Amino acid sequence: MNFDEIIDRRNTHSSKWDNMEQLYGISQDDGIAMWVADTDFRPPACVQNAVEKMHGHGIYGYYGDDRSYYEAICWWMKTRHNWEIDPTWIFSTHGLVNGMAMCVDCYTQPGDGVILMTPVYHSFFRVLKASGREVVECPLANNAGRYEMDFETWDTQLTGNEKMLVLCSPHNPGGRVWSRDELRGVAAFAKRHDLVLVSDEIHHDLTFPGQTHIPMTEIDGGITDRLIMMTASTKTFNIAGAHTGNVIIPDPHLRAQFGQRMTALGLSPNRFGLLMAEAAYSPEGANWVDELMAYIEGNKILFDATIAEIKGVTSMPLDATYLAWVDFSGTGMARHEFTERVEKDARIAVNHGTTFGAGGASYLRFNIATPRSRIQEACTRLRAAFRDLQ
Repeated sequence: MNFDEIIDRRNTHSSKWDNMEQLYGISQDDGIAMWVADTDFRPPACVQNAVEKMHGHGIYGYYGDDRSYYEAICWWMKTRHNWEIDPTWIFSTHGLVNGMAMCVDCYTQPGDGVILMTPVYHSFFRVLKASGREVVECPLANNAGRYEMDFETWDTQLTGNEKMLVLCSPHNPGGRVWSRDELRGVAAFAKRHDLVLVSDEIHHDLTFPGQTHIPMTEIDGGITDRLIMMTASTKTFNIAGAHTGNVIIPDPHLRAQFGQRMTALGLSPNRFGLLMAEAAYSPEGANWVDELMAYIEGNKILFDATIAEIKGVTSMPLDATYLAWVDFSGTGMARHEFTERVEKDARIAVNHGTTFGAGGASYLRFNIATPRSRIQEACTRLRAAFRDLQ
């Protein structure tokens, strides 16, 4: 795979590139889109071939006989994550934001508290507020530039109105791969406060060499009766437009509730997403992911080296994801000032840290899953925008 290839995504209905000028005032002509969490790489050939085969057949009717799709998911989870699952546990949703919204709808009521470990993925807030749930922010502790869970503090702030905990594992935007002990702590916390635990593991494939993601379901803590797992091929293989995700529920009671709600809402997946995901979950797809993460690691090294040159700016070490979480607090600048330097001077569109909740105000999130030459250009622009601090 040639990850160095520049693919022009402008005027292709790309949210990341075609909405940049409207939202940020940064021209498509010379701006660099480093905000939306999709990559600028083509998926592996096996995915492309599956789409071409479907196109060649020319019929796009209702999808049926989904056994091979579920078998591919089971094979992938066992092979890549040492996680044995039963095909009957799997529900296909329209992506994992939809999956999370379905969980909120199914297992909580308006007014219930839903816990987020902040800062965390901004779409969670949007879903919870729109559904009339109370967002309960449990801030992560920042220990020397690395996020850690603070269960002792969180225990004291809960009121009993909380009914659900959403875990982001690996963590977005901090890039943490949570340790087994930390995940045991999550399990104990959920049991202690009688919470349904929704574990969003969409970034589970995107770990850097030397890191191992541990599925929440593999943690010994007796939490199967309250655990909902969420995974997807979309983030891994850059097929997010397929809007295909998996909600995996080992517990039969929780599974029956979710299945009934899916039926009541008339939800079913689209054939395009299922065919692409099945093709991706293969040995060829696995080799491609390994190459992808080796390439992104090179991007990370280059980007972090540039950030380290700018006095007062730090990039949080990444165990996983392709999302650099950059702290500008050491510059002494107000949020609008460092943001303006990045967006107006460097002409780079990024996610604002405030949208990720408590603890994010001094941060910007940069998507580094793009060809190396574009990372180099972004680094050159950032050096120029902050030249007075070097």
